[in-house]
Amino acid sequence: MNDKKHILIFLLFSMANLVSGQSNYFKSFDGVEISYTDQGFGKPVLLLHGFINSGKSWDNTELKQQLLDEGYRVIVPDLRGNGTSGKPQDENAYKNDAEVKDLELLMGHLNTKNYYAVGYSRGSIILAKLLTKDNRIEKAVLGGMGLDFTNPDWDRRLMFMKAFAGEITEYTKEAVDYAKSINADLRSLHLQQKYQPVTSIGQLQSIGTKILVIAGDQDLDNGSPEELKKAFKKGKLVIVPGDHNSTYKSAMFSEAILKFL
Repeated sequence: MNDKKHILIFLLFSMANLVSGQSNYFKSFDGVEISYTDQGFGKPVLLLHGFINSGKSWDNTELKQQLLDEGYRVIVPDLRGNGTSGKPQDENAYKNDAEVKDLELLMGHLNTKNYYAVGYSRGSIILAKLLTKDNRIEKAVLGGMGLDFTNPDWDRRLMFMKAFAGEITEYTKEAVDYAKSINADLRSLHLQQKYQPVTSIGQLQSIGTKILVIAGDQDLDNGSPEELKKAFKKGKLVIVPGDHNSTYKSAMFSEAILKFL
């Protein structure tokens, strides 16, 4: 009887988390704790946040709410170094696509057989690499991103890597000031840029998953979304109104993704 009570309590606790969006934690391959929320009961959709941000950036967006309203299960992690996830200071904790390994293990931890995935900004860069490693992803959305991340010497990445190590320019000052204002871990942000996954055009071309590339019409800082779409065998492009910081919150962004899924 006691065992049955324990099982019932565990199930009730798990269901409460699925409804409330309470943060959960799991230890990844190297012991770093990864924070995530898990809401809903249907087809899993993984949402990946951008740089100097956390999973909370998806809260109160049209996309997250519409996914839940349509009956999806929405899983939102804080990538390592962000939000309430662990913020390791050792370089080794970011090498060899550590963030991608975290996501593979998280989706296994949550017993997902197949799932959809949506990335925005740097989340799209992480998702591109994840697509080359995890065949459980049935459809994927890369938002707010062009083709430039495929270049290992991408000047924008190197510029922000240096900025969070103290070499601040007029162009990067605003980002560093914002990071400081929210008490983000500057050392971790530096290492996230230093060891950011690079997925070559050739690797993108080998992906057989259906891909939606979506970007705002005022968002070209990360390269051409059109060229990124062309790199995929099954790529589709949608341009919606907005700049980099507003597009992912909009109703048109959400509607395009729901239609694609």
